[in-house]
Amino acid sequence: MSNNKTEWYFIVNPRAGSGRTMSQWVPAERRLCSLGVEYQTVLTDHRRHATILAYEAAARGFRRIAAVGGDGSVHEVFCGVCRYCSESGTPFAEFTLAVVPIGSGNDLIRSLGIPRDTLKAIDCIARGATAASDVVKVSFAGKVAYMANVGGTGFDSHVCQRVNYQKESGLRSKSIYLRSLIYTVMHIRPINLKLIADGQTVYDGACYSIALGCGRYSGGGMRQVPEAVMDDGLLDYTIVPVISLPLILCQLPLLFSGKLLKSPYVKAGKCRELQIIPMDKASEDVVEIDGEIEGSLPLRVEVCGSGIKYIIS
Repeated sequence: MSNNKTEWYFIVNPRAGSGRTMSQWVPAERRLCSLGVEYQTVLTDHRRHATILAYEAAARGFRRIAAVGGDGSVHEVFCGVCRYCSESGTPFAEFTLAVVPIGSGNDLIRSLGIPRDTLKAIDCIARGATAASDVVKVSFAGKVAYMANVGGTGFDSHVCQRVNYQKESGLRSKSIYLRSLIYTVMHIRPINLKLIADGQTVYDGACYSIALGCGRYSGGGMRQVPEAVMDDGLLDYTIVPVISLPLILCQLPLLFSGKLLKSPYVKAGKCRELQIIPMDKASEDVVEIDGEIEGSLPLRVEVCGSGIKYIIS
């Protein structure tokens, strides 16, 4: 007989959303009770704590796990569940994840169609509609992470690094994404990389950025991989070669309109497995996964499974 639990397990980040989590979570709990949703709640108390809590919850038999917070909280919960599946051999399809968005970015919910309103997100959980998504494994030297949405290196990772630095310094507003984007454009430097997709070299040379993902939105609404599909078993990638600063500035609106691939200056594709290899020491750049700096180049990325489910609208 299965010992899997049927109630929801909510992992709540009390520091998300400029500290406004609890003011929104208390009425959300009332809504859960009024809708008859059975659940348990636990609060995180340090960075990466949600990964530990999600792993432990999965090991205890919880199969419905929700992240209450921003994209960073979702990433940590996702990594904890995927790590448990990888180590235990449990199918990803046993798990249903949900997002209650209380954060500054909240990019993954755009692909899922989840409303930003906390109570409406709770209503989606009560309805129980789901969609399957791929699981993307990212391997660095001596470390493994899992990607739920979008990652990258170069321009992409430096924007995230600056955003996270500002958040840790106490700055909390939607404008920090745009300010970080502009700052990074003005201080961008090329890196020399080789990109191998499904065993074939698709790029070898200087570039400003490589973005990759199975979701479409990142960085507060940017669409670096605008044609990504969360359940097609493929990883989308976009390469920005070295171009002049005026040309970069001209392309920025395409990042937000979803028309980036119409630019004649970018290169894009789809694959199941990807390697990014730095060609010199100076090009061993940092890598962001779901907005979190997780390691540095070189790396290997692969779609390692599908079927993990998300609550959708």
